[in-house]
Amino acid sequence: MSEMTQGLPAATQPVIQAARKAVKVVAPQSKEIPYRSVAPRSSRAMWKLYRYADDRGNVCGIGTFPDHANLYFYRGVELDDGSGLLQGGGKEMRSITLRTPADLEHPAVKRVLRKAFSLGGGSTRRP
Repeated sequence: MSEMTQGLPAATQPVIQAARKAVKVVAPQSKEIPYRSVAPRSSRAMWKLYRYADDRGNVCGIGTFPDHANLYFYRGVELDDGSGLLQGGGKEMRSITLRTPADLEHPAVKRVLRKAFSLGGGSTRRP
């Protein structure tokens, strides 16, 4: 585990590694950008670890809580596939909760990842 990820909750380390691998399998050309952050003070706040971008901007990211990780999508509202996996109520972003590395093998997770990278980074919404 890299210096950047020291101190991560032991329960989520394998999930985070599986999520990183899943993103790279779907989008090997994407750029992995580590966040330069530290563990949040609140266990209810997500510790953002990595974001993945294409030439148009951010596509998705990986973050962790004490007992699960999240795969979040910058254009999440455009990704709903009816699987019920995407969560959130913001204007654009949605996320998928990951509790085990096996969660990344779910066909709907792979579909959402592929769709996110086919849409690309950035946003179609304007302020």
